[in-house]
Amino acid sequence: MIRCKPLLGTYVEISADTDKAIDQAFAAIQLIQDLMVFHNPNSELSQINARAHLEQIKVHEWTYQVLHIAKELCESTNGIFDCGVGRKLVDSGLLPKHSERVGISCDSIMDLVLTEPNLVSSITPLTLDLGGIAKGFAVDKAVEALQECGVTTGYVNAGGDLRVFGNTSQKIQVRNPSNPSELISLGSLENGAMASSGLYYRDNSRPNQGHIVNPQTMEQIEFTESYTVIAPECIYADALTKVFAISKDNAHPCFQKHSAQAIGIAL
Repeated sequence: MIRCKPLLGTYVEISADTDKAIDQAFAAIQLIQDLMVFHNPNSELSQINARAHLEQIKVHEWTYQVLHIAKELCESTNGIFDCGVGRKLVDSGLLPKHSERVGISCDSIMDLVLTEPNLVSSITPLTLDLGGIAKGFAVDKAVEALQECGVTTGYVNAGGDLRVFGNTSQKIQVRNPSNPSELISLGSLENGAMASSGLYYRDNSRPNQGHIVNPQTMEQIEFTESYTVIAPECIYADALTKVFAISKDNAHPCFQKHSAQAIGIAL
């Protein structure tokens, strides 16, 4: 059976053989949304942005895990992937403004201090945006919930962040950057994950629509291509689309490190 719900700012579709398993998978996604969404001023992420430079904050193990992976990715990509770009997206109107702090530069997630068990603090005030990496993590946790319920075959699709497992495959289709109503087939996916990034419906008359920020220049990147990454886990597939979009390098060492493949489609 297949069920769909609005979550994570998109529609999440889950395929499994029991309602109970799907309920558990949706519950995992809902929890991650509650913990890590930027738009909720009461989420753990928002509390980290507001107070971590003042005191240690105890967070859920999943929040801690995502932050830990985000720091590792920042280091392994030499700063091409960095969640510390939220201030730029707030200033551009793409994220809500929860703080009256002004004149604070965009800092790096490397200024975040993680102390076990699940304690978070920061050297400087931060405006982290977990965005896509949390969505990818949610897909992975939903798959994990399905498997813990005994599901052997299924998939979770969260607005293009897709993970497939078991004795099944899913066709991979991405939008044609020059004609977004047209889908381009990239083959099929088995026991793996994929994510794509593109600016398919941008309004050329409006500036600052790019949702990806280059942490090294703090500029929003505008691009006409689409970027897809296939990896064993969705958290890495989603994060590495940003690395691909910024670096334009499908042979970046981070892809090999995470057993990932990058596929670009140009106009």
